[in-house]
Amino acid sequence: MMAVTSSVLLGLGANLGDRAGNLRAALSRLRGAVDVTARSSLYETPPMYELDQPRFLNMVVGGDTDLAPDALLTAVKRVEQALGRRPGLRYGPRPIDIDILFYGDVAWQAADLIIPHPNIAERAFVLVPAAEIAPDWRHPASGLTVTEMLDGLAGAASEVRCVGPLP
Repeated sequence: MMAVTSSVLLGLGANLGDRAGNLRAALSRLRGAVDVTARSSLYETPPMYELDQPRFLNMVVGGDTDLAPDALLTAVKRVEQALGRRPGLRYGPRPIDIDILFYGDVAWQAADLIIPHPNIAERAFVLVPAAEIAPDWRHPASGLTVTEMLDGLAGAASEVRCVGPLP
């Protein structure tokens, strides 16, 4: 039986250590799980939720995977652990964070994974880079495109500063 390939969007962020180096290492380690076909520029962003921490570098990548959503989550968590992420304060500082934003047009809910990412519509630090590479990707529940969700954030995007491509 042939494996089914699904398109995915992943959000990557880092605010500890060599932020760009951590993002580069994460992309390299994701190779076995996701065939990356598009990647946004890097964006420097202020932290959300827990404000007393360093600024983030964020990016979004698009690609294809043969993994089911739960297997992709396992692969993503392995990459995070390999790059030094440890359990800690929710929304706190971290060397790497990888979120599954979209998985095709699938809506998936399990104890440890909700797809599309439940907070995507309120996160300019995800929507700005996502709009760069996948502006027309449509949220399967709301029906809104990435661009439409970003438009709904009004001025929040002004704090998301493009710093160029990943070196």
